[in-house]
Amino acid sequence: MNIPIALSMPGWPETLFILVLVLLLFGAKKLPELARGLGQSLNEFRKARDEFESEIRKSAESVEGKKTAPKEIEIQSAPDKEEHRPS
Repeated sequence: MNIPIALSMPGWPETLFILVLVLLLFGAKKLPELARGLGQSLNEFRKARDEFESEIRKSAESVEGKKTAPKEIEIQSAPDKEEHRPS
């Protein structure tokens, strides 16, 4: 499989060049603030993802519970319906 050079992941020399460029653009004082902000945003993203997954699980469990509960009710209430039918 031939992957074009523009779409491949950067190697160590390219990564080092990008880091030096970022250091020159933002300065040494701004880098810790940028890293802290990036870390906080990643933590918020993880929390949101975990909350979303838990909501999906809860809704799946409630749907599964609703599927089994009506069947039991129908079986129990079926003889009552037959007794109350007019002749």
